[in-house]
Amino acid sequence: MNIETTIVLASDHAGFELKKVVKQHLESKAIGIVDLGTDSEEASDYPDFGHKIGKLISKGTYEKGISLCGSGNGINMTVNKYRGVRGALCWNEKIAELARRHNNANICALPSRFVSVEEAIKIVDTFIDTVFDGGRHERRIDKIDL
Repeated sequence: MNIETTIVLASDHAGFELKKVVKQHLESKAIGIVDLGTDSEEASDYPDFGHKIGKLISKGTYEKGISLCGSGNGINMTVNKYRGVRGALCWNEKIAELARRHNNANICALPSRFVSVEEAIKIVDTFIDTVFDGGRHERRIDKIDL
């Protein structure tokens, strides 16, 4: 799979149903998918899946990912422990756009219990289609990693 056209997905049980919808949507657009789980609504721990996606993005194996949990916060906190990962909690299209344009976010965290399916699809499309502005924002990005 081409790393530029493949999106990595990861969720805990709370994000599982929305992840299935997002996955179907991306596949319908001929976008490659790597699904790191979870594979059911059986209780699971968001860090287990956050570490999986965080490692792959940090290593540069893939460029972008979508993470999901109930609030979006837990899995986002986990992915942001990894060098080079810039996870952004996105609850609407404008936040997703700014996360990409100004922050060069490479993981979009969706709060599955707080966004509708329709809003989630709009967020995902905006996140994938928006390009980083660079320029003055680049120097800020360079200051993030410790």
